[in-house]
Amino acid sequence: MATYTEEVGSKLNNLLEKNYDAEKGYKKAAENVNHLGLKNYFNRKAEQRRTFGHDLKSEIKTFGQEVDKGGSITGSAHRTWMDVKSWLSQDNEESMLEEAIRGEKASVDEYQDVLMETSLPSSTKSILLSQKKNIETDLSEVKSLENLK
Repeated sequence: MATYTEEVGSKLNNLLEKNYDAEKGYKKAAENVNHLGLKNYFNRKAEQRRTFGHDLKSEIKTFGQEVDKGGSITGSAHRTWMDVKSWLSQDNEESMLEEAIRGEKASVDEYQDVLMETSLPSSTKSILLSQKKNIETDLSEVKSLENLK
């Protein structure tokens, strides 16, 4: 069984933090829209990111690393921005979709960065590839939702 370096553990904890932030962000987006379909979509995404976080926590623990808990200050500031944007926007649904697209693009890049790490155990790489693929699929889905608006 391969061992994690501190750098890999740190990168995985950063992904975990991003998933916490994404979960909270999707919950915030669901609060800021009236469209039932979008509300359900954002709530479903929040649950998915919660599951991603649990999977990452388990993997981090499997390799004896400490698990960081909670979201980031940046994520908290972003959710505040979502509230402000929702309050100022005449189209909450559109602005929340734009934020979702922006967040999903950033997530794909973050996952790709960690996947470039050569010392990843195969189990970790498999989890990350699966989660990244789900995010990429969701990015396509959220872009199509934007076109329906």
